[in-house]
Amino acid sequence: MNLGELKNQSFPRNYFGQWEKKAEESLKGKSVKSLTTTTYENIKLKPLYCGEDEKPAAAFPGGSDFRRGIYPLGYITNRWQIAQRISYQTIEELTEKLQHAFTRGQTAISFEISSGLLENSEFLEKLVKDYSSKHPFAINARSELQKEMVNLLAKITENQSDVLVVTGYIGSDPLSSFVIDGILPKNDVLYFADWVKSIKFANDNFPSLQTVLINTSPYHNGGANAVQELGIAAATGVFYLQQLLAGNFTLEQALAKMIFQFSIGANFFMEIAKLRAARILWDKITEVYGADMEWRGMQIAAETSAFTKTTYDKHVNILRAGNEAFAAIIGGIQYLHVSAFDEIIASSYFSERIAGNTQLILQDEVLLEKVIDPAGGSWYVEELTRELAEKAWEFFQEIEANGGILNVVKTSWLQREVAVVNEKRQLDIFTREKSIIGTNVYANLEEEGFTGKKRSDRLFSSNRQKGQHPIQPIPQLRLAEPYETLRNKAVGLKEKIGTQPMVGMICLGILKHHKAKVDFIKGFLAVGGIYGAASDPVISSESGIEFVKNSHLQHFCLCGSNDQYEEIGHEVLLALKAEFPESVFYLAGLPEKERQNQWFAEGIRQFIHVKSNCYEILSTILTDLEVTVDE
Repeated sequence: MNLGELKNQSFPRNYFGQWEKKAEESLKGKSVKSLTTTTYENIKLKPLYCGEDEKPAAAFPGGSDFRRGIYPLGYITNRWQIAQRISYQTIEELTEKLQHAFTRGQTAISFEISSGLLENSEFLEKLVKDYSSKHPFAINARSELQKEMVNLLAKITENQSDVLVVTGYIGSDPLSSFVIDGILPKNDVLYFADWVKSIKFANDNFPSLQTVLINTSPYHNGGANAVQELGIAAATGVFYLQQLLAGNFTLEQALAKMIFQFSIGANFFMEIAKLRAARILWDKITEVYGADMEWRGMQIAAETSAFTKTTYDKHVNILRAGNEAFAAIIGGIQYLHVSAFDEIIASSYFSERIAGNTQLILQDEVLLEKVIDPAGGSWYVEELTRELAEKAWEFFQEIEANGGILNVVKTSWLQREVAVVNEKRQLDIFTREKSIIGTNVYANLEEEGFTGKKRSDRLFSSNRQKGQHPIQPIPQLRLAEPYETLRNKAVGLKEKIGTQPMVGMICLGILKHHKAKVDFIKGFLAVGGIYGAASDPVISSESGIEFVKNSHLQHFCLCGSNDQYEEIGHEVLLALKAEFPESVFYLAGLPEKERQNQWFAEGIRQFIHVKSNCYEILSTILTDLEVTVDE
């Protein structure tokens, strides 16, 4: 073959049907449709997306519905702001950390506002003089603290001879505070009128500062799915827009004050699509209000999820946060905070450095700032974006039909909707349909857990006052917490009895007959902080009795092949139950239905298999052990 012939070679064109046929051959009788999965958003994900799934979309970023971003050249002309939220105990520590952060790539001023901080006008004055002209703010504040800080900044800048420009956002979202605390003002009309006045004051003094935050993180941390987060964001945005317009803001002034905050979860492509769909929704809403295109682009501040993080095997959080940060950047955000791997309890210098470097790597080594909308044109991402936007629009309309965001919070309709999704999430981790590495699978028994305050206790303190109206709060959760509670309970038992809580494993037959089941049960028990103590091969009732007698344990699990269960399992179990009637016996695996009643009649409490409710079984075992120790 000469060079000319080589250049003219081409691969034969393949069709979806050919791929489907080949895929089904490898599935050994199953159909390709069996690979379809359903998300918490009730979106069916196909095993393959192709050109047939292509739908009309924006031709370029910065145009049409803004799904591809709000800037034509993306991060090339408008880099995302590295807004690592700085933790501190003292003003001195905050001052030092800020200075250090800006020398290491931080580009936005970000920390939590406290009452103590606002009492130190000297610090704020120095902050404004040294950094505000170079770096935007990126602060989420409660409305009362926001008002106080803006007032202080106004006094400080009033005394300066030079004109100081304050940019970025010092935003408040009263509604998100209400659903965290479980309260509403007794007179919400008066409350929001006063809130709008403070936003007006901020606008008069700092026209370039955004002060209205639509923060969906509390709903995300309560277990909401992406559709709910988007619908809530849209409804909250409309509510605040109405408040500002009623307070004599022009439409353009009101839109310029608004910024949206999202937590980015573990489902990589879903989170990319969530951010893209958010811009579609806001573009549609603001267009209905009559806004020109230049005011319809949604500004987004993102943070990696607290809901997905764990206290056990904490270094896995580095990977989780990296995945979430990657999704946020591809989704097209303007500000980003990457959580430290131990941020749940109290971050360290090392963990904070790793978190900051995650953004720097994505910016300067992965070069995400050099690619304009890398997700654009992906059949999968575009289809997911479209489905999310449509379902979120329906949820937004449902909120509005129920009286708007304030009313659905008052009546607890929204709280119930979020709780339904969270219950499904919990069931999936209890049955291990969904994995949390190092927590409900592949747990390390040697690792010690954390003691101390959880993130939700530290960041979201109560703000109850007399005369306020109680509502159902949305609890700030983490998906791993139930299993961490089990691990902590096991630690408490270990301190009382001097050894790791154990379950004896009765290994039926030779190694090859029981090894697979023993390995499975050991991993199953470990996620609850329980050690699986394996016997020598049990080939008779006598050897089984000897193991149980010498173990001094209360709970046991029979492990073996199905053949071993039928050959000696029943005999061994009957002998053990007769000799040790108070002991509890489990069976590894799930026998056929017609054989299950026999096992129950002979003394098996429960079958432990891949579809078992892991959390429920381990919780029962630990509770039994606690009762025994207390007695």
